[in-house]
Amino acid sequence: MDLLMTRGQDALEAGEVEDAIGHFSALIDHAPDFAEAYHRRATAFFRQEELGLALSDLAQVLTLNPDHFEATYGLGVVMETLDRTDEAFDAYSRVLDTYPTHERALEAVERLRTRVSGQSL
Repeated sequence: MDLLMTRGQDALEAGEVEDAIGHFSALIDHAPDFAEAYHRRATAFFRQEELGLALSDLAQVLTLNPDHFEATYGLGVVMETLDRTDEAFDAYSRVLDTYPTHERALEAVERLRTRVSGQSL
């Protein structure tokens, strides 16, 4: 498991996204209950702009580990990319429920707050 995770992460960092997906997929085949493998593969799918596949893997992560704040943050990023602002805001807010000082989620909530709640007169 460690070898596949390392190879996948190294490939992802090197921009070899297809190779990364292959390693993470092999890891998932060997350890289907390992949430982090789905999370890393979701990141690779997102980099390929395969948003549906990324969402599917993020859903699996959150099924296996509902408190995985990085997967919840990733869900927010995908939703924001899809211009689903309310759902992105909700995901970022859930991150802050688990990890109140998560800087990127704090920035995202602030960025989206006016779009979600409207502007006061």
